[in-house]
Amino acid sequence: MNKYVLIAIGGIFGSIARYWVSTNIASFIEERFPLNTLVVNLSACVLMGFAAALLNHRPGWNEGWRFLLLVGFIGTYSTFSTFEWEIFTRIEGGAGLIAILYAVVSVLVGLLAVWCGAQLSKAFV
Repeated sequence: MNKYVLIAIGGIFGSIARYWVSTNIASFIEERFPLNTLVVNLSACVLMGFAAALLNHRPGWNEGWRFLLLVGFIGTYSTFSTFEWEIFTRIEGGAGLIAILYAVVSVLVGLLAVWCGAQLSKAFV
């Protein structure tokens, strides 16, 4: 099957799962602490760690599973898991400094990018 079709199928279910988990948790908690997003992100990390490691140890499995599960489902469920997996694999590969640099730059520059986008939006209000 075409990899883009597999990504789309996984993405449909990943986005629905994210919405379902997030809204169900949000209905039980106060909105000050974003527990719903934290649960989605952490559960995605568990899923990514499990699925990516399993697929890495099973080279005979069809490559389509990577597109369906890792890119489609988990990637749509939460991109945070991909971020964490990239840091983890660099640490495992002996590139701890690169992993730390990537994490720090991503968080700090990401916050700056959000601030820039919010400032830019004021020109359109």
